[in-house]
This record gives sequence, structure tokens and C-alpha cells, in this order.
Amino acid sequence: MGLKKIGLLIITVLTLIGCGAYSFTGTNTTAETIQIDFFPNNAPLVEPQLTQRFTNDLQDLFVRQTNLNLVPSNGELYLSGEITGYRITPMSGTSNQTAAQNRLTVTVNVRFVNKENEKDDFEKTFSFYSDFAANAQLTGGVLETALDEIIERITQDIFNASVAKW
Repeated sequence: MGLKKIGLLIITVLTLIGCGAYSFTGTNTTAETIQIDFFPNNAPLVEPQLTQRFTNDLQDLFVRQTNLNLVPSNGELYLSGEITGYRITPMSGTSNQTAAQNRLTVTVNVRFVNKENEKDDFEKTFSFYSDFAANAQLTGGVLETALDEIIERITQDIFNASVAKW
């Protein structure tokens, strides 16, 4: 083998070693397990399906995008919290001084514990919204679409803050 090839091989090996425990999903943890508790709905206005949907979607996201095993207790990583807000507010007006759009906002308080690295622990509030026509009822497909958008964004933000470190 030539000197150039040996040098290139050494640089390649050192680069790979320097990457540590990084994975292609964007996580950089050596933990193997995660516990994600049920997120109760403590908001003043309660949407019955929100709690189960939010918890399931959060668990699914971590299982799909990491190699972590979901466990019912004693996870190396631990997420808990509660839904603290579910609010509908009028957004933009019309010339008749009525709302043209309404906004559904969901807020979730999250606690994250990393038993491997306590400096990663946090308690944060995550919130997102979806706008819908003021003449639409927030039921059926309108509600489903709004919750899909909101839950997808909040769960991804929680993922990014906890294991992706974004």
C-alpha cells in the first residue's frame, strides 16, 4: 500500500471514530431505552381524543426515528408532562367585523430526564397552532386536520429538543 493510501485510511478511520454515537436519524445518545408517560389533558377546555392521540404519536415518533426501545418504567431517557392548553381564538377579521379565521392552539408542558447526562434534562413548554375558516365547525375532518398539524409539529419539536439537541 502506498503512503497516500495509508494516510487516507487513517484520516477516514479517525473521522468515523470522531463521530461517536451519532446516528443517521439525528440522535446522539447511547441510551437504549425510553419511557414516555401518558400526557393527561389539564387544559381548561378539554378535547377528549387529544390525550391519547398526542401520547401515541409522541411514542411512535421516538420508536420510528431512533433505535430506542420503549419501556413502561426505568427508561434511560424519560419524557413526562401534561397538555396545559387547548384554545380557540378568532384571528383575522372581515369588513363586517366578524372573524374570517379561527386558530386552534395546543400547549404541552414537557419534562425530559436523561439518566446518562443530567445536563440534558429540561422542563419546557411547547406550543403550536392551526388556522381554520371561521364558518367551519371544529369537528370531524376540520378537527382531524388541525390536530394532525399541531401534534406533528409539537412532537417533532420535543424530539429535536430532547434527543436531536436542535
